Amino acid sequence: MGIYFSKKPVIAIAIVTYFFSLQPVAGQRIDSVLYTYASQFPQEHIYIQFDKPAYAPGETIWFKAYLLAGIAPSIISKNFYLDWMDDQGNILQHSTAPVSSSSAFGQFLVPEKFSGGAIYVKAYTNWMLNFDSSFLYRKGIRIFQKTPAKKAAEAPVAAIQFFAEGGDAITGIQSKMAFKANDQYGKPVKIKGLVVNNKNTVIDSLRTMHDGMGYFFLFPQAGETYTAKWYDEQKVLHQDKLPVARSTGISLQVKPGIDKQLFTITGTANAATNLQELHVVVTMQQEAVYLANINLTASNMISGTVPVTNLPTGVLQYTVFDANWIPVAERISFVNSQDAVFSPEVGFSALGLSKRGRNMLVIAIPDSMQANLSVSVTDADAGTDSSDNIISRMLLTGDLKGYVYNAPYYFSDTTAEIAQNLDLVLLTHGWRKYNWADITKGKLPIITHHVDTAYLTLTGKVFGASAMQLRQSGSIITIIKTKDSSQQVEVLPLKTDGRFSYPGHVFFDTVQVYYQFPDKSLEGLTEVTLSNGLLTANEYPSQTKNNETISWTDTTGDYRNYMLAQKQLHQWNEEATLKDVVVTAKVKTPLEKLEERYPSGLFKGDAYQFDIINDEVAIRASSVLSYLQGRVAGLTINLTGNKPSLTWRGATPLVYLDEVQADAQQVLSLPMTSVAYVKVFRPPFTGGFGGTGGAISVYTRKGGDKENTASPQNALPYKFVAGYTAIKEFYSPNYGTINQKNEREDLRTTLYWNPMVVTTDTKHILRLEFYNNDISNSFRVVVEGMTSDGKLTSIEKVVE
Repeated sequence: MGIYFSKKPVIAIAIVTYFFSLQPVAGQRIDSVLYTYASQFPQEHIYIQFDKPAYAPGETIWFKAYLLAGIAPSIISKNFYLDWMDDQGNILQHSTAPVSSSSAFGQFLVPEKFSGGAIYVKAYTNWMLNFDSSFLYRKGIRIFQKTPAKKAAEAPVAAIQFFAEGGDAITGIQSKMAFKANDQYGKPVKIKGLVVNNKNTVIDSLRTMHDGMGYFFLFPQAGETYTAKWYDEQKVLHQDKLPVARSTGISLQVKPGIDKQLFTITGTANAATNLQELHVVVTMQQEAVYLANINLTASNMISGTVPVTNLPTGVLQYTVFDANWIPVAERISFVNSQDAVFSPEVGFSALGLSKRGRNMLVIAIPDSMQANLSVSVTDADAGTDSSDNIISRMLLTGDLKGYVYNAPYYFSDTTAEIAQNLDLVLLTHGWRKYNWADITKGKLPIITHHVDTAYLTLTGKVFGASAMQLRQSGSIITIIKTKDSSQQVEVLPLKTDGRFSYPGHVFFDTVQVYYQFPDKSLEGLTEVTLSNGLLTANEYPSQTKNNETISWTDTTGDYRNYMLAQKQLHQWNEEATLKDVVVTAKVKTPLEKLEERYPSGLFKGDAYQFDIINDEVAIRASSVLSYLQGRVAGLTINLTGNKPSLTWRGATPLVYLDEVQADAQQVLSLPMTSVAYVKVFRPPFTGGFGGTGGAISVYTRKGGDKENTASPQNALPYKFVAGYTAIKEFYSPNYGTINQKNEREDLRTTLYWNPMVVTTDTKHILRLEFYNNDISNSFRVVVEGMTSDGKLTSIEKVVE
């Protein structure tokens, strides 16, 4: 008997195989060790959507990153890192961003003097650096040059690799021998030929079935060797030796199916004792889903069945261990439960393909789903990238080593042909993601990189003071001042060695941190160092030459728009600077001005808005919370008792003070004369974790909102501290308000980019407006993202 672990929900049920008994591994059951790996050492995966597949020097690359852990949106890491490199491994920029709603976004400006043909990106979190670096996100982005570097054209060089199912070909056992033929750029090559033995007897034919891959059957015999003689597309003859068959061992075959998968284990007649008592472990996302012990003493062939109906979509790994728990055969397959993908409706309620025509893109999500999406609209001639999408990356390639050509194809339909071709991919890609030697001994990974459980952590140390002086002072007072003149005061306790820290900040670009001590005797006698707690570019990855081979799988056309765009790069790089544009829009209301002046990033957008500066009633209120009582439908504020109580739809709203998370008591004690603006976000608030009850964001007044007074900061020492990489807002001109007579020629190739398109249970139909440029007559719309429970979507449409 064997044990199968269902994942919807996770319960154990028994199924019939052969001679089952769970045995301890170094004092623990292996499923228990795997559970520890899955629960304590979850693996994060990253996918990044870019606004388009290729760029010219001087253009901006816009990106949105998504993070999964297992099959669910990741709540592990708060900080995201992305390194932009040239082909020598030199880092052009080290980008950092806060992770919110399991995603992060930003941009990178390609240097105008960049002369390379590609920019390479490597994305990771601090937690991911504890594990195999092969599974960090990597991608090459094509950079078009007006005058491409001249180099001799290289003729395709075809090569072939052979993969015996289960790992090894075994003498006397028929096995499936898969192969993969590619050129030096990773592109598949069609081949045909024969497999012959050392007596030149034909064993089988050799012919590609899909994208350079195929298989044939081999029945190795003692004393025989085998050679593949094949022709590539240039009619060049190749001869390659097949891997030498082992004289003894275990063969593993897997037959994928919709409801169940069949595996067959065959041993040689002369198998050693350690190969007669076997253990079968089937895993998914580091968790055991099937365990069995197999005895081959009575028969050298045994089959078993693994039900997959209740498993989530993803890669399934079969591993066969000998009696000493040493892996002897391995095979991966795929489960497609068709539960991992959702399909929003995407269309246009207004379509303007004419010059500067108005467009209204409509995205409709099922009512029950909360989705986090990113949307790109480009000139269709700018091309498409078929190397991957969020579905293929999160469900397949993120779990494989090596390059998979045209990975989205395997999720384009659910036909039997595509399923068979996907199995070819799994037959020709090695796994080895787990260190079974450690797992079977119950040995856990060594963690050298902590989990980023908080956003920016302001850390520092005071030098020049004795331990007694530090104890007497007790704390350091910091005043964090951003470039827009907003500020935050924090009193931080000092440790006896002079160290102090404050986690959970979110600020961008650089800030000035002023500081002083309660004990005035320390002033002028000490030196203070400050940092933000983020990884730096020099910490990881190492500066090494980038030797990745990139196969460009996009279908970029004649690139006319990219070359035309060179004429106006200086104009469009400063997207929000419309120096020569005559604006005929109406005068902005006080609320519109406050919305422009105060919120940033995730705090912009739809919410209840309150102008405290210009509201005489608000000024006379005793506190922000008393002012809000009864003003927001569904929000309950109770100010009786020792502590204020907030509830909205059965949950507690988050409270922010100048976009830094605070508690209700802090806001309650804030004088109304210091408050400028308040936003109340309906549940759920996607800008912070635990925002199921919505959020209240309070903004204190900046310079210009009240009379200027001499600042005590003028006499205080300060340090500059870097924040997250500054996020620019994508500029999309509104030709409904712009006087087009003075408008320059519009040659944009990215017409619309929005990295934060968020739906809720009450807002599931989104309307996004943008205008066409002067030359495009067709659009490519790409919508990608995921729901709060991890369902994925990737929709690409061309509108003509």
